[in-house]
Amino acid sequence: MSISFFQCSQCQAEYTPAEVNYACPACGGNLDTHFSFESDPKQIRQEAILNNPERSLWRYAPLLAVPDPGFEHTPLHRVGFTPVYQSGRLRAKLGLSQLFIKDDSSNPSASFKDRASAIVIAKALHDNIDTIIAASTGNAGAAMACMAASVGKRAIILAPRTAPPAKIAQLLTFGAEVVLVDGSYDDAFDLSIQASQEFGWYNRNTGYNPFTVEGKKTAGLEIWEQVLRFLPKEKTLNVFIPVGDGNILSGIAKGFLDLLHLGWIGKLPRLIGVQAQGSAAIFNAFSQGKNTIEAVYSNTIADSISVDLPRDGLRALQRVRQSGGFYLTVNDQEILAAIPELGSVGLFVEPAAATAYAGLVKALKDHQINPDEPVLVMSTGSGLKDIKAAMQAVPAAPIIEPGLSNLKEVLHV
Repeated sequence: MSISFFQCSQCQAEYTPAEVNYACPACGGNLDTHFSFESDPKQIRQEAILNNPERSLWRYAPLLAVPDPGFEHTPLHRVGFTPVYQSGRLRAKLGLSQLFIKDDSSNPSASFKDRASAIVIAKALHDNIDTIIAASTGNAGAAMACMAASVGKRAIILAPRTAPPAKIAQLLTFGAEVVLVDGSYDDAFDLSIQASQEFGWYNRNTGYNPFTVEGKKTAGLEIWEQVLRFLPKEKTLNVFIPVGDGNILSGIAKGFLDLLHLGWIGKLPRLIGVQAQGSAAIFNAFSQGKNTIEAVYSNTIADSISVDLPRDGLRALQRVRQSGGFYLTVNDQEILAAIPELGSVGLFVEPAAATAYAGLVKALKDHQINPDEPVLVMSTGSGLKDIKAAMQAVPAAPIIEPGLSNLKEVLHV
């Protein structure tokens, strides 16, 4: 599908694809991608999507900003179309009429970030770009390193030195050139932009490269295919999303907006952005009714959403307001409590992924949503990403001397 134009999400300036690569040259705002199907929805047949045997995000190729690059037998072609689970026990415990959990840990590098990286690497392939750079707290970098390795591209990752070791191990194992920055994610972000400008490397950063949103919107398309199209039209789906820099929420919202343009949905789902209390810049702006976002000093166990100044914060703020949703925060203890809660139904999640479920628990407690309305929780990454946090969330296993009596004693049988 050809891109018609890019439009700044802040100043509304429009650009042709040949005029821009990253953010708006006029104001620095994030760019939205617009397609010809918005003015002529008949270009895309819904049946062609639903009948496509492809079981990855490339099933939505007619709606994407880059063509399917092929490479069918690599991780690049195994991203997306992740499962949606329904847990009767959690639904009953929370008193909900319907509860869906979309688990993106089944992606090749075990996180949601593979979606953006698949599209960015496809763009690099299309444009014959050899070197891609990104700043990351771990997941985005691992995703990019994985996708780049699968097609022989060079990946350079700048990560805060505090990133969890499991994520650094992924980066190195995939063969990325990893540099640890003695500073924050924001410091690594700024340095990566300087490097891409100096050396001409392609920059993958979320909240900067418009193609990242185009990858992440595929989750919204999947939610439509797997859940939305089966719901009664009078019902509004509440979608709980963990939020750091805001790009995941903006991406999922973009998927819903594309569906609205196509006429495949009649209204937007209600987006609920959940931030860690220790990294709540977007929540602060929302709760104060502001249209500007002020940096905070981030300090949370949920490293994947620990951001001082959200790079896609304004657009994520707009999208929540546009959907009639809201933002809320949860503290680290609430995040940790959500990890074994999800584990009890067979989902092993990292703290950032647990944040969305913790937000649902809090929203119900505070009567912020109607339990009779359907709910979907976006679970964004595997617990294997941060074993240290998982161990903090559960009691330590007892150690015994071999012997049946000792076993009986600890198991209380």
